[in-house]
Amino acid sequence: MLDSEVLSPESVKDVELAMVTQPRRGRPKKHPGETQDTREVLLRAGMLVLTETGFTRSGIDTILKSVGVPKGSFYHYFASKEVFGLAVLERYRRYFEAKLSSFLLDDAFPPLERLQRFAKDAQEGIIRHDFKRGCLVGNLEQESALLSDAFREQLQATYESWQRHVAMCLLDAQKQGHVQLTQSLEDTAQAFWIGWEGAVHRTRLMKSTQPLTVFLTFFIQAIKTK
Repeated sequence: MLDSEVLSPESVKDVELAMVTQPRRGRPKKHPGETQDTREVLLRAGMLVLTETGFTRSGIDTILKSVGVPKGSFYHYFASKEVFGLAVLERYRRYFEAKLSSFLLDDAFPPLERLQRFAKDAQEGIIRHDFKRGCLVGNLEQESALLSDAFREQLQATYESWQRHVAMCLLDAQKQGHVQLTQSLEDTAQAFWIGWEGAVHRTRLMKSTQPLTVFLTFFIQAIKTK
């Protein structure tokens, strides 16, 4: 997403409860007022920063300062910035998979309406964040030439997972006679994400949700039963 994919501290907390681990010898102490495990605090801060600036432009010091965690604590949990980035990506993937399930697999709504509700949520979110935050996965994809093979493999696995959610939604639409596909479900779902991520980037550039509206309208008209 986009800001459907964009995170706020509240949304992350709602989607996934923080893991609390038992203290062990040598573990840095929590700061006063810290109610969540330090590792979880760092992951949430990483998601917030990376959705706005991407990975290569994000500095660890900025993330640590935003949550008041000392650098020594960071390296207790993550051996390097790359290890941290991969952990943030995994957490974001799980967060967004939960969001996709809540919209695209909700059989209380017709399948194509589920896509529209997902898009509406995305548009509202990106406006709420003043067009500054996008999709962490889309941001990383833009940086892929500068990232390691581990990053690229995890990004591809993430897209494949998200494509399966769209494919399941389209399968429901197909069974109900609402769409007529000229390509396979898998290829059509891939086309959705290729177009969606491009629309998110254009939305941030223009500071307008019009590109998202144009893309979704085009996509639905292309597959809708005539």
